[in-house]
Amino acid sequence: MNAEEFAQQAYDQKGLFKQVFWVACGGSVIDLYPACCFLNATSPSIESSIYTAAEFCTLPPARLGKDTLVITCSHSGGTAETIAATQLAQDRGAAIVTMTNNAGSEIDSKGWPCWVYEWEDETPQAERPAGFSLKLSAELMRMQDGYDKGDILRQGLTDLDGIIAGATPQVIEDLGTQFVDQCRNHDFFYILGSGPTFCQTYGMAICSMMEMQWQNCSYINSAEYFHGPFECTEDGVFYFLQKSAGATRPIDERAERFLKTHTDNLLALDSAAYGMGQIDETIRTYLDPIFFYDMNVVLRGIRGKAFDHDPDIRRYMGVVKY
Repeated sequence: MNAEEFAQQAYDQKGLFKQVFWVACGGSVIDLYPACCFLNATSPSIESSIYTAAEFCTLPPARLGKDTLVITCSHSGGTAETIAATQLAQDRGAAIVTMTNNAGSEIDSKGWPCWVYEWEDETPQAERPAGFSLKLSAELMRMQDGYDKGDILRQGLTDLDGIIAGATPQVIEDLGTQFVDQCRNHDFFYILGSGPTFCQTYGMAICSMMEMQWQNCSYINSAEYFHGPFECTEDGVFYFLQKSAGATRPIDERAERFLKTHTDNLLALDSAAYGMGQIDETIRTYLDPIFFYDMNVVLRGIRGKAFDHDPDIRRYMGVVKY
């Protein structure tokens, strides 16, 4: 089934939804974040919230019930916290849609609706969890709110494949060597971003850098930068700014203006400069994170080669008991 069919199945099962809860761990919860933002900012009838799976199980929302849709994702299909969260949602009477890359895995074998996706280099963005989640949200809003821009979203996802393909070699040329040099010169750095893109600010820090490169760093929301973190800004401190082409671009620009005059180590990746300005403004904000994810993958790969650190190497995850 496709995203529209999963949404229709949930609607046929339960009727109108008052809330949608997005639940996962790590990179999977990051993939769900743009759709959560999209639904919350666009739907007048559905409240959308996102949770890490362990917190969802420990402090489940009181509203979790028969008028709730819970959407979970486990890339491996065996993430214990995500499976437990999905089971909790089922026990509370919620409708469920879950996703995995691993057909026949535990999360695909529990009797609830599960979408199995491909995760290859050539897999279109529309058929990855972030794109699927956005299409699912659009369909829910079409059914409940009369949302009529689903075609614009689908076209944007299609266009995104070409934009990313064109941007990749240019980002490598423009930023690759600089990024590696900054990582060589700084044991620690800050990553900034805002709005839906903040999920990739967070993701670049905890997944691409800390998990896959063992690089110490921290994420900062550009909107919060001036409410404390900017006091640490000075020459010699490295900042990497993910500058959105969407609605929160002015927030990133404000941080950029200050950083340009208060540190000598700023590197900015501006999605508008690499084609994201071509995407329709009504959905650009929610597609920007997908662009930044692919560029984060590019940069971590360049760093990995330069530091002789394969991004697939782990010393704890899946290696020791935790």
